[in-house]
Amino acid sequence: MSASGKTGKVSKILFLLILLGGLAYAGVCIYHDLQGVPSSSLLVYALLTVALLIALAFEFVNGFHDTANAVASVIYTHSLKPNTAVIWSGVFNFLGVMLSTGAVAYGIVSLLPVELILHMGSDVGYAMIFALLCAAIIWNLSTWWLGLPASSSHTLIGSIIGVGVANQLMSAHQNTSGVSWRQVINVGESLLFSPLLGFVLAALLLILSKKLLRIPALYKAPENDAPPPWPIRLLLIFTCTTVSFAHGSNDGQKGMGLIMLILIGTVPMAYALNHAVPKEEWAKFSANSLAAQKTIEDLLPPGLVLHTDTDARAKVMALVEDKQGTPEQLAALGQLIQIVKHDVSKSASLRNLPPEQVGNIRNDMYLVSESLTLLQKNILHRQYNLNAVQLDRLNAYHISIDHATKYIPAWVKVLVALALGLGTLVGWRRIVVTVGEKIGKTHLSYAQGASAELVTASLIFAADRFGLPVSTTHVLTSGIAGAMSANKSGLQKSTIRNLVIAWVLTLPVSVVLAGGLFWFFRMIF
Repeated sequence: MSASGKTGKVSKILFLLILLGGLAYAGVCIYHDLQGVPSSSLLVYALLTVALLIALAFEFVNGFHDTANAVASVIYTHSLKPNTAVIWSGVFNFLGVMLSTGAVAYGIVSLLPVELILHMGSDVGYAMIFALLCAAIIWNLSTWWLGLPASSSHTLIGSIIGVGVANQLMSAHQNTSGVSWRQVINVGESLLFSPLLGFVLAALLLILSKKLLRIPALYKAPENDAPPPWPIRLLLIFTCTTVSFAHGSNDGQKGMGLIMLILIGTVPMAYALNHAVPKEEWAKFSANSLAAQKTIEDLLPPGLVLHTDTDARAKVMALVEDKQGTPEQLAALGQLIQIVKHDVSKSASLRNLPPEQVGNIRNDMYLVSESLTLLQKNILHRQYNLNAVQLDRLNAYHISIDHATKYIPAWVKVLVALALGLGTLVGWRRIVVTVGEKIGKTHLSYAQGASAELVTASLIFAADRFGLPVSTTHVLTSGIAGAMSANKSGLQKSTIRNLVIAWVLTLPVSVVLAGGLFWFFRMIF
């Protein structure tokens, strides 16, 4: 057996041991989290197990597409051996996932209809999760088989739209809302403009590097199996590292958001609220609640009082759905803030809240958080003309609420990171060939690969800052196309056509797939 063969075998064994260790760690954490939680039926635990496995399968398939792009340049240019590149990328994907904030995860979740989020433990909630995951996996596998770098982000968002539309159509007589179209537009803009920016910025970076870095070897394509000179090799390893880390910090969060929906829906008493919030931080919650409530009251017209039989939750839900807050809805928000404060004041920490109330408290907090987002950043900010002091008070309370509800356990991050890495290990070859040889009419040069990857990492980090998902696949492939165009290398029309077709079809196909599967699972559950 050759030395490279032995290295590959050792790498696979090591990765398998790490995977088993991660699964064991997650199992111990879940067991610990469920201690003290009233036992559920075997069916609930079976659904939890199946849903978690399918969510990890989604991240595994995601690794076929997106993480493979991170290693494409270093493998194609022979800067690293394939097994070494995959392990290296996996480590920095892992770090990116572990150090992520969770903002993107909950940005994806907020695309869903309010009713589905508030009723995650119901049959409708289970149908939603299974439809989302199965539709995304089916389309990702289909495009991977054809060697097309399709977008897992587009697939997931199309699936969310499909579920929301199907839910609205199936519950039309109940006046059920669909997806959050305003949030869909925000996410859609980030997914649409990031590839265009990738194309332009990669082209400009290549042109700039030609003027500043007059190193002929940098602009050559790989020859035979010889690695590039060490300075170029280090540059490509650096760009691979940044893309891997950035990919983990953004794409990994999509799977995290889905897993948190699963956990909240199946075992809400363990995962609906963040038990890790320090007691000293939670002690400030009461004061922040009073300040927020007083701020809301100051915005109301003088003399406005809600009727005693007013359903505050229904009013606030209407505010979140309509994105147009009436004074009555704002008064209901103040009342709901008071209800939450009263409910949580019964215990010194979130862990000690009465189990039967955890689900309702979490739902109330979710409605309050979404309403505060509108007040701070949306049309309601202009409508009520909040000043800096009022915004500071609402922001302090908003942070307290989000710390209690929008969190990602460490073991979830570990499992998602491992699933992404394992997907890369299995499925990188098809995407590497497409990226290296089938986008431009000439083979990928060192400078073109480095330019595309540096731009990709920068755009992903910028999207993280605003809690928006972007497609690593689309940004990187468009960056390579931009670098090829700047170099006047020409583009292969057949590959570009296939990429565009996959890009155009991903949303409608995943919408139809998820909608149909949602209807199917609704019939089953």
